Amino acid sequence: MKSMKNIAGNAFAVSARATFGLVFFALAMAGCSVLPAPPLRADVYDFGPGPMQAAGAEPAAPLAPIVLAAVDTVGLPEGSAALLYRLAYANAQQLRPYTQARWSQPPADLLAQALRERLGQRRVVLSGDDGLALRLDQGRLPSVLRVQLEEFSQVFGSPGASAGLVRVRAMLADAGARGETLVAQRLFIAQRPAATPDAAGGARALADAATQVADELADWVQQQGR
Repeated sequence: MKSMKNIAGNAFAVSARATFGLVFFALAMAGCSVLPAPPLRADVYDFGPGPMQAAGAEPAAPLAPIVLAAVDTVGLPEGSAALLYRLAYANAQQLRPYTQARWSQPPADLLAQALRERLGQRRVVLSGDDGLALRLDQGRLPSVLRVQLEEFSQVFGSPGASAGLVRVRAMLADAGARGETLVAQRLFIAQRPAATPDAAGGARALADAATQVADELADWVQQQGR
């Protein structure tokens, strides 16, 4: 009789331990299910790799060196790498950032890189400090190009249609011992349609618009005889 009681007791203990183990496992699994999911990694964009090979045509005569000052931003978040858009059909005054997309660098730095590459096709492009310290023949200092980035956003005219909008104000000046003398200034605006109404489409459209501005600005500088 005692043996039967021992067997029953042991069986009950085993059953209890098994039940406790199952409950503990279930609670552990439930605890894992409520852990926060790892944050999604934002997509990172730039203006692309640029030319894949050197031009085969005979290069044109080089132009005079020029100083490209650091690109300033006006009305945009300074130092931010956010990819911004506007819903013109709802509230065109509100800049909105994509939460899962950003630029590899602040747009002002990307634009400066595009300008340097375009201007550098036919001339030496110097930074502000280097350029102003360099004296050319007859003691002349190189001209200085100052650029302000005023708008750099994807503008939605409707939920399914958007364009990359880049607006840049450029000032060209001659440097001298007594400071700079303004030669000319101009506002450049470029809009390029986005292939898709999302961050990828906006990034591509903005890169194309920035390239257009860089081309037009380089031609304008040359037209000023600089």
